[in-house]
Amino acid sequence: MNNTQLSSDTAKLSLSQTMPVGSREFKVASRPVVSYSGTQQNELLAALPREVLESLFEHLELVTLPFGKELFEFGSKLDNVYFPTTAIVSLLYVMEDGATTEIAVVGHEGVVGVSMFPGERAMCSAVVQSAGYGYRLKAQHLREAFNQGGALPQLLMRYNHALFAQMAQNAVGGRHSSIEQKLCRWLLDRLDRSLSNELKVTQEMISIMLGVRRESITAAAGKLQEDGLITYRRGNITVIDRSGLERYAGECYKVAKTEYDRLLVDVAGC
Repeated sequence: MNNTQLSSDTAKLSLSQTMPVGSREFKVASRPVVSYSGTQQNELLAALPREVLESLFEHLELVTLPFGKELFEFGSKLDNVYFPTTAIVSLLYVMEDGATTEIAVVGHEGVVGVSMFPGERAMCSAVVQSAGYGYRLKAQHLREAFNQGGALPQLLMRYNHALFAQMAQNAVGGRHSSIEQKLCRWLLDRLDRSLSNELKVTQEMISIMLGVRRESITAAAGKLQEDGLITYRRGNITVIDRSGLERYAGECYKVAKTEYDRLLVDVAGC
């Protein structure tokens, strides 16, 4: 997994963003300042009208999301919603025998843990796959804002549609795509949510996420490296030909990517 820690300068910037003139800011005790400029790092928050976003400041909290942190597990009550900024979160389905398969991935483009009904339970687990930051909001406060209507519910429904497209394509790709195509899609999904083309991840972890044998991932990564698409050394993959990866992944990646691109266009009208 991409476990690249933010540089100290980036971390300080995230924790001490200053506000433009005339903007609101919110700070309680030792909590970091929640600022308009800081929240723009998450695309859903950035798409909200300014007055709607600033009305959430009292309830938003900037939090550190370390690698491996479980935000919620299958069957647990969804008490908090997370808007990642620099972190990447993996949505996982865990079988009774412990086998794990990734069903979706969420980064700065989305939100994790939305529940529209009190007492709603999680249908999957959510684990931080790449360390970073995000904004946390109590599910109750999100429901209250949602029920007021306007841009927020429109935005969340559009995002849920794009997320469903990603899950559907993962399900189809899991059955009909080659191991190489699955690996290409997995890498591209991380690149879309990462700050660089270098991913810190082990073959064992990729095999767990994709639900395939480690030997299959080793062979697939070797082929992609031979074709000049990536370079690989233990615990580190560098993508050197993104367009080549996209061609190789084919429909396995393009369908979900098209929906997220459409989301960014649609939210401009919210």
